[in-house]
Amino acid sequence: MATGAQIHTFAIQLADVDRGVYDELMLRVARHPSETDAYMLTRVLAYCLEYEEGIGFSGGISSTDEPAVLVRDLTGRVTAWIEVGAPDATRLHYGSKLADRTVVYTHRDPLKVVAAWASKTIHRADDIAVYSFDPGFIDAAVPALERRNTATVSVTERTLYVDLNGTSLTSAVHETRIP
Repeated sequence: MATGAQIHTFAIQLADVDRGVYDELMLRVARHPSETDAYMLTRVLAYCLEYEEGIGFSGGISSTDEPAVLVRDLTGRVTAWIEVGAPDATRLHYGSKLADRTVVYTHRDPLKVVAAWASKTIHRADDIAVYSFDPGFIDAAVPALERRNTATVSVTERTLYVDLNGTSLTSAVHETRIP
């Protein structure tokens, strides 16, 4: 954990009907001083939307050789490389070579994020999905963040329903592909 990192806790009731995943999560999330609330919240939502056995947060912004979230199998091999925000093409290329599956969750305009990778070499770029939310969704949720958070995260037909500390929000989960 980085010096000056702020710890946020999340008690989450997860119901992902699309994938048949139902669980109670207790997350301790270290927010690096240079990390925005929007990035941290997107990181938590990516964790929920990708939740499976072996998932975990990496060392965070200070960890240059790991994504924000990753999934390892029982042998320690990385099976899913889950980036958040607007990673550069080099990180995606590396992650795509290392893991079976690479995805990006962004709180930014996905078309601008994908445009930054144009004419860059990215291993298996056709297989990388970029997921985003409705415009304003993350910005509307950020004011509800506290140091200790209680949330319900439900997904049905790629529609995300979030109740964060009494604030209810809904968004589609949009998928964009690298051209």
